[in-house]
Amino acid sequence: MERLGTGIGWRPEIADAVENMPGIDWVEAVAENVCPGHLPGSLRRLRERGVTVVPHGVSLGLGGADRPDAGRLLALAERAEALGSPLVTEHIAFVRAGGPLTASARLEAGHLLPVPRTRDALDVLCENIRIAQDALPVPLAVENIAALIAWPGEEMTEGQFLYELADRTGVRLLIDVANLHTNHVNRGEDPAEALAELPLEAIAYVHVAGGFERDGVWHDSHAHPVPRPVLDILTELASRVSPPGVLLERDENFPEPAELEGELAAIREAVEKGGGARATGAWRAAAEPSSVSTEPARQRVALAQTALLSALVAGTPAPEGFDRVRLGVQARALAGKRADVVAKVAPELPVILGAGYRAAFLAYAQGAPMTDGYRRDALDFAEHLLLGGELEGARVRRELREWWLERSGPAPRSRRPGVRLARATRRALRR
Repeated sequence: MERLGTGIGWRPEIADAVENMPGIDWVEAVAENVCPGHLPGSLRRLRERGVTVVPHGVSLGLGGADRPDAGRLLALAERAEALGSPLVTEHIAFVRAGGPLTASARLEAGHLLPVPRTRDALDVLCENIRIAQDALPVPLAVENIAALIAWPGEEMTEGQFLYELADRTGVRLLIDVANLHTNHVNRGEDPAEALAELPLEAIAYVHVAGGFERDGVWHDSHAHPVPRPVLDILTELASRVSPPGVLLERDENFPEPAELEGELAAIREAVEKGGGARATGAWRAAAEPSSVSTEPARQRVALAQTALLSALVAGTPAPEGFDRVRLGVQARALAGKRADVVAKVAPELPVILGAGYRAAFLAYAQGAPMTDGYRRDALDFAEHLLLGGELEGARVRRELREWWLERSGPAPRSRRPGVRLARATRRALRR
């Protein structure tokens, strides 16, 4: 595995700081936020300096019951090629459920949700990863995720699950030590035990990030400084193996560059303290894929994941065996994140609605699960308000209507009133 060194997550908000930061060996960019034909100037200049850029996907849903979407795989491959990346990364998670396998409406989580550590889920995940590996031009590494909730009836520990996954597919692992800490607080899982069970030679690199604790629940926010317990887990990992790369993630609430540089220094110190007991060896090739059909397992996984996601985003009863209090915490977190992301995707909405935006969106979200991404969600929210008659003030209604009309059609609105009226009439008739 290529030695990456010390890196930081590249985000547009800190692009200039990252570009000028000393000691940065590599960066990671969210794949869905990069357009291959129009790379940001900062990323181009980093590449020209020889800084490695790794695309990090968040929407494949490799742990879901469906096979990976060919279009999403193609997009990830295009980004890897455009950036000249040595590998690409994704998550061991599901992000959507429902659809043909369950004869139910498609639901989107807008978030990474944990897969059950069962034989069924492992069989499905292994096949999905093989499909992804065949479609990508470079090696794939997959990341363990943070979770607020635990599945009932799990058959393996996280370490055992990851070991068998890597052993059966040859996939590399992206180990997030902050997520190990999150699962320690939220699910009582010992990070040292998880590290002891991992195939250390399969590690591609390591994530480090911050979070916060509230009411006994750890929230993996990526918006707070890296806490000491996370650095201690990094030291524990580094005492077992020399990680090929370590990367600091920060997604929100960005501090001054000097503070980020201080966190990077603390990460380097934690690795050095571990001593790098031994270098990682080459990860062996995967065994031949099983000839046993995964369709029965996919059906069972689909039903279970759909029931859970429906409880989280559509208010249906909690599936048997789940902690209802934790499900409530997760449901509120998903709704809050959804409101935040819609505000970023459609920043005009909080401006038009003012201080009432968040309360209005959360009320809408209770009865309207997301089905087709955040941009569609923003349009559906605006339409809901316009049809519901709950808006206060003619100005708010007029501005929201103008915003919705401008974005809901297949083409930008014409400035000619007759053309605008014809388009609006066609939309009304279709509805």
